[in-house]
Amino acid sequence: MPLVAFLEAFVGIGVLVPGVILLSICTVLYVEQIATLWQMLPLAFAGAALSDHCGYYFGRWMGPRFHNSQFAQNRAKLLNKAERQIVKYGNYAILIGRLVIAVRSIVPLLIGVSGMSRLKYTTYDLVACAIWATGLGLLVMGIGEIWS
Repeated sequence: MPLVAFLEAFVGIGVLVPGVILLSICTVLYVEQIATLWQMLPLAFAGAALSDHCGYYFGRWMGPRFHNSQFAQNRAKLLNKAERQIVKYGNYAILIGRLVIAVRSIVPLLIGVSGMSRLKYTTYDLVACAIWATGLGLLVMGIGEIWS
């Protein structure tokens, strides 16, 4: 489970691994009483936070060179939109980015490229991951009730 949460938010791979896979796995485990939410959600939180931080530190390492990469050039329109949101909303871009599927794997990288401080990023990202994990739990319970 933490691996799926990690992959769905990891730079590049996150586009290929939809969040519905994690939601489905968690729902099946919950409905079949194989795992409780108290067991699953911390693992999902840890996978998501680790993935976000890998993206952030990769962005810090890449720095401005990122914009010259083939990846960035192929996705220039999406990246420009995401960068505008980061500049416009600052710290809230981390919170919004964690909850929006299309940009979830890109925002940590862009924030790392922007040079935001590690402490500020970690603080906002952990809050965002907690909100995301809570939402995952609510969805799992809701779908589990319908399924049962």
